[in-house]
Order: sequence, then C-alpha cells, then structure tokens
Amino acid sequence: MSPVPVSDADLHAYADGQAVPERVASIEAALREDPTMAETVAGVRAQNAALRDAFDPMLADPPLPQPDLVAAIPRLRRYARVLTGDATRADDLVQETLARGWEKRRLWAAGTDLRAWLFTIMHNVFVNQRALARRDARNVSLDGDGENSEAWQIPVRATPYARVELTEMLQRVGRLPEEQREVLLLAAVEELRYEEIATLLAIPIGTVMSRLSRARDKLRRMDGEPSTVLKAVK
Repeated sequence: MSPVPVSDADLHAYADGQAVPERVASIEAALREDPTMAETVAGVRAQNAALRDAFDPMLADPPLPQPDLVAAIPRLRRYARVLTGDATRADDLVQETLARGWEKRRLWAAGTDLRAWLFTIMHNVFVNQRALARRDARNVSLDGDGENSEAWQIPVRATPYARVELTEMLQRVGRLPEEQREVLLLAAVEELRYEEIATLLAIPIGTVMSRLSRARDKLRRMDGEPSTVLKAVK
C-alpha cells in the first residue's frame, strides 16, 4: 500500500500541535524533503502567534486583587472627602474611580501599590470633573458656618472631650487650601512616600515638600486660635 500524501490539513494540524500521532512521522519526513511544506508550517505558526498577540488582551484581562481592592475603599472614601469637601460628591467620586479602575485594569502592573494607582485615578477624575464643571474647588473649606460639615464628620465613637479635639483638627485641616490639604493627607494619614505623592499628583517632589511644609505651618498657627467647637458646645 502506497503512503498517504501529506495534505495541507496535515500541515496545519502539525503546526497547531494536533497532528494524528500515526501521521507525525510522515509529515516530518515530508517537511525535510519539501521546503515549501516547511514554509507552510512556519507561516501557520507565525499567524497563530500574531492572532494570540491581537486577541489575548481582549480575552483575558488581569483581575485586580480583591483583598487589596476592598481594603483600599475606605481610604479612597477618605481621600475623596478631602478632595470634594462634600460627603455625597465624595461617594460619587469613589464610585467613578472604581469604575475607571475596572475599565483600565489592564494598565495596573501586578505587584505594584494598588492603593496609589487608584489614588492617581481618583485625582485625575476629580481634576477633570472640576475642569468640565468650571468649578473653583479651591474654595472648598469649613470657613462657612455649617458648610460641608457632613464631609468632615468624626466616623468613630469618642468621648465628648476627644470628639471636640478631633472636630477641631478636622476643621483646621478643612481650612487649608485644597492643594495643601491633599498633600498633607497623603503624607501624614496615608503615609505615602514623597516620591509616590509627586507621581500621583504629577508635580515635582520639591513642590510636595513645600506644600506639606506650608500646611503643617498653618496648622501650628491655627493651634493658637480660640476654639470654635468649644463655643458651640457651650
């Protein structure tokens, strides 16, 4: 019985690693004898590689680490309240940040700080929203009577005296210019490195240090002011 000729289907199956075992020897013998067949196999494999490169990112987006994502949400909410000065807008900003983060999850580098990456997204979303809405968010503060008070609530139960101290601190922080308040929170509360803050806010590290210094100096000077909270308690 004469051997069965090697067909294009045999070559394609061989290139895909799915040739019938009893046909492999015949295919490999044909490849050694016929350069055209060898070129066909090489072409199929190259085409497969190109297709994988094109479609793999669409089919298998890397997931964000669930524990880290859940742990970042309270910190995102706190950061959002510092940015917006308003509890409702802060919650909206958190939702938008998480949605953007999910859409851009392929851009997150596994093993890097997910919290800092989400902070960067939140900062950019906030800046864009402010520009589109033509709002001057730099005026957000607690100088007004009762203005934005919900955003600066004490989120824990405390003794009356401790609550007064915490409220005073939040009021003072709320009176800082937005750019200083933001840097202060990231450095003192979130404990990000200056380099991380500079990257997050897209500003030089020297600017980070300058804003932080001015914020802390203003807080020190505010310590000598009469307590508005104690007046309210009386």
